[in-house]
Amino acid sequence: MRTIAFNGKFFGAAPTGVHRVAEQLVAATDALIAAHAGGDVDYALVVRDRVNVPRYRNIACIRESRWARRMHRIAWEQCYFPFARRRDFILNLCNLGPLLHRDSATMIHDAQVYSSPDSYSLPFRLWYKFQYFFIGKRHKIIFTVSEFSKRELVRYGIASADKIVVVHNGCDHVFQVRPDETLLAALKLTPERYVLALANTQRHKNIGVLLKAFADPALRDIELVLFGGATRADFESLGHVVPPNARFAGRVSDAQLVGLMQRAGALAFPSLTEGFGLPPLEAMALGCPVIAAPLGALPEVCGDAALYADPFSVPAWRAQILSALDDESARQSLIASGYGQAARFTWQSAARSLVESLRAVTGATR
Repeated sequence: MRTIAFNGKFFGAAPTGVHRVAEQLVAATDALIAAHAGGDVDYALVVRDRVNVPRYRNIACIRESRWARRMHRIAWEQCYFPFARRRDFILNLCNLGPLLHRDSATMIHDAQVYSSPDSYSLPFRLWYKFQYFFIGKRHKIIFTVSEFSKRELVRYGIASADKIVVVHNGCDHVFQVRPDETLLAALKLTPERYVLALANTQRHKNIGVLLKAFADPALRDIELVLFGGATRADFESLGHVVPPNARFAGRVSDAQLVGLMQRAGALAFPSLTEGFGLPPLEAMALGCPVIAAPLGALPEVCGDAALYADPFSVPAWRAQILSALDDESARQSLIASGYGQAARFTWQSAARSLVESLRAVTGATR
């Protein structure tokens, strides 16, 4: 019987959007197997650390030896892991994977090391470009998360279009989280009178346009709440002027983020490029209006359920923020259309696309 081995290096690593997607896909695949038991393929999750892993019903968890755990993560992934699982089909969900193992599939979420190089350090760019060159040529399937990302991967020569399979993210995981609204009191926020955005200094996230917009007197009574790792000092060190109505929530838990989204006036997402853009869909699922830049995969993901603003126009962002918060008719229309748009993106559907593609390439019958 054939085994498909998930590369579980993301368990125990610092939380990122890519890691969240990987965890949800493994869980949804496990549920899908439970609904369609049988077939001639096994699934296994291979981890190298003593980390907490969810209890899966149909995916075996394989923990590597103590010797393997002492290896550097790159050496483990590139040398030990493909050797230890040499008879298996390896599935990598976090952009990179073992180059020596041809019987593999890898999910590359975007091509931003090419399209937005200023957002990454030189060593990071070189390592990812080196990996992408060989992964795109050697691995049997390249998964990605949007039609936009697929076009980008083809454009930059990472893989041919016939090798790339699009698996959209889901957003229904937010319904499994009990909201924690304690940050509203801690930050002295008034429900529906604040706008959420990422605290991220990467150039392509384009948070500077929001800082300028919230310096406008027209928005002086609305708070900009930035969640994530970047601090006020990080933005100021890059030359940004942080307005007095900006609040930094820091890193938040899933429960705190859901609590903030449910009571926000809007989520602002001014990115210059995105491979997918999961926070806007999460916000829509929770009844939070979304204002986004019409770039990257955001129009594909948000459809007609978001307001769009020129990413370089401060007046455009000011106007759309006021519309989302103060125009009750527009606000209710956004909330209703957001629910419908978010409902189209489920992890069950994502897992089904993933498994069907794997079945085709591995020859599994079910």
